[in-house]
Amino acid sequence: MAAGTLYTYPENWRAFKAQIAAQYSGARLKVASSAPAFTFGQTNRTPAFLNNFPLGKVPAFQGDDGFCLFESNAIAHYLSNEALRGSSPQAQSQVLQWVSFADAEIIPPASAWVFPTLGIMQFNKQATEQAKEEVKKVLSVLNHHLNTRTFLVGERVSLADISVACSMIWLYKQVLEPSFRQPFPNVTRWFQTCVNQPQFKTVLGEVKLCDKMAQFDPKKFTDMQPKKDGLPKKDTPPKKEKAGKEAGKPQEKKDKKKKEEKEAAPAEEEMDECEAALASEPKTKDPFAHLPKSAFVMDEFKRKYSNEDTLTVAVPHFWEHFDKEGYSIWYGEYKYPEELTMTFMSCNLIMGMFQRLDKLRKNGFASVILFGGNNDSSISGIWIFRGQDLAFTLSDDWQIDYESYAWRKLDPDSDETKTMVKEYFAWEGEFKHVGKPFNQGKCFK
Repeated sequence: MAAGTLYTYPENWRAFKAQIAAQYSGARLKVASSAPAFTFGQTNRTPAFLNNFPLGKVPAFQGDDGFCLFESNAIAHYLSNEALRGSSPQAQSQVLQWVSFADAEIIPPASAWVFPTLGIMQFNKQATEQAKEEVKKVLSVLNHHLNTRTFLVGERVSLADISVACSMIWLYKQVLEPSFRQPFPNVTRWFQTCVNQPQFKTVLGEVKLCDKMAQFDPKKFTDMQPKKDGLPKKDTPPKKEKAGKEAGKPQEKKDKKKKEEKEAAPAEEEMDECEAALASEPKTKDPFAHLPKSAFVMDEFKRKYSNEDTLTVAVPHFWEHFDKEGYSIWYGEYKYPEELTMTFMSCNLIMGMFQRLDKLRKNGFASVILFGGNNDSSISGIWIFRGQDLAFTLSDDWQIDYESYAWRKLDPDSDETKTMVKEYFAWEGEFKHVGKPFNQGKCFK
């Protein structure tokens, strides 16, 4: 069964598809959609995120085993079961047909019509009227198809219903007023049947159909525009111009020069209008800001560990400089060894957790080891954190994986701790508490 984390911004209808699919299939899906777990425009531009998802777009999925996917339809398909995907080649093809129909035929006109009413796109009368006609055409196709059917494919909800219904959520919430939807009763009946299924409602909540068609609001659009230098675009102070006939000539040269410079400059990465409007989040506070400064320099220890001998240099340096008041040592063991199969997948599980903890690196270190072999392995490690508590609890962003491990705080003065630190740091030793041979180790540093 699939398990992992879905990165998105709040109220992203594209992400809804994956979330609803997971509700039906039972896939274990965690959603990271707000700070500090995920901040759109910040988290998705970090090197760690772009390493897994080069376009930096959401939704994006990372499995607990390290498996990564982008594109909402692919994610929803992966998180589905056979019943949702189609139990025969014909049904599977029909599901794919309607998923493609939603992307190609519904989304473009729906966006052109709905986005201006949300204040995230400039209103264009001709484009809006054309979009309305295209939506009518789409609704006619669906209404005819659903005349003798409860669902789009077969006799139960499939990924086709999930994809098409999600693509129509904003249409029904914003612009499909009673008089507009009246000629298409089969579509409205089907849509309400879908969104009132328990699996849909868990994700969407109560979906209220609009009573009156929303209209474009110029003030709302202006307020939604990105600000520059602390001022909305409309409030940017005008530049002073010199009076006189001759003033225009040097100004023309300046304008020409500026235009050339602008054309030569590389284009900045921009969010699309919907993402920009839905995803403005404040910068997150340092989770360790409340702790006093420590004399232990984590970066210095990491340099020793990375560049010099572990047993003769790094471990002695660690104990010589370790601040037991400012830092703590923890032993973590994976709770579900029976679920570990191929060793490469177990290693992906470890590295996936490390990647999701990227912002913890400055104040943390870990040496985690995979013991045993295929279908008979275990994972455990030694973790060093700033402070006396488990660091994972300080940030929602760090809580995705830690509950899958059993944690025990170690006494830095005990012989047991000194032995475990030595063995886990060096990746060699008896490891008497494990009972399985060393396979390979991974470092979080």
